[in-house]
Amino acid sequence: MPKKTIISMAVIKRLPKYYRYLGELLRNDVERISSKELADRIGFTASQIRQDLNNFGDFGQQGYGYNVRFLYEEIGKILGLTRTYNTVIVGAGNIGQAIANYTNFEKLGFHLKGIFDRNPKLIGISIRDIVIQDVDNLENFLKNNHIDIGIICVPKEQAQKIADIFVRCGVKGIWNFAPTDLSVPEDVIVENVHLSESLLTLSYRLNEAELFKGKTGR
Repeated sequence: MPKKTIISMAVIKRLPKYYRYLGELLRNDVERISSKELADRIGFTASQIRQDLNNFGDFGQQGYGYNVRFLYEEIGKILGLTRTYNTVIVGAGNIGQAIANYTNFEKLGFHLKGIFDRNPKLIGISIRDIVIQDVDNLENFLKNNHIDIGIICVPKEQAQKIADIFVRCGVKGIWNFAPTDLSVPEDVIVENVHLSESLLTLSYRLNEAELFKGKTGR
């Protein structure tokens, strides 16, 4: 059996950006593009782009560059966008509602099947024709519906309990917006979106820029 190639997480996290820019090129009727032209648009180096894409195959032609549609479709396959994913959201507050209302997820194949919350004021309200249910119904819903991805938008004190329900009911992917790290089995994949960490990273970069400006007097 061939050995599985290990792709670094840094490369994987750049793929959605390639996919987004290639999609924009397609919408602008661009048929082909060189690695340098793509680099100028994205902000990576041409060498970085070639190295990243070479992890998955030989997509370019010397003297021609990349066929935009072909590369877009191939990256879509790599990202798993040739299949559909059933999702549920637990936590119908601001973040949960924003995700539920983001229609582009449907276009990418992420189909929202249920929304759950414990707030009586929210239960029974519809978001895009999906009625918010009591979180007490979550486990029964998961057992009767095949759900691929569970989206956690609850306070951190409740997040692990929701993750445990997902695990118990066979959900293999968790998109976690709660500001806490979850404990799950190895076969369950968690993608954390810690908004405060992203904001603090921005704060660091602003601070560093100010310090550099002070040192150089510019």
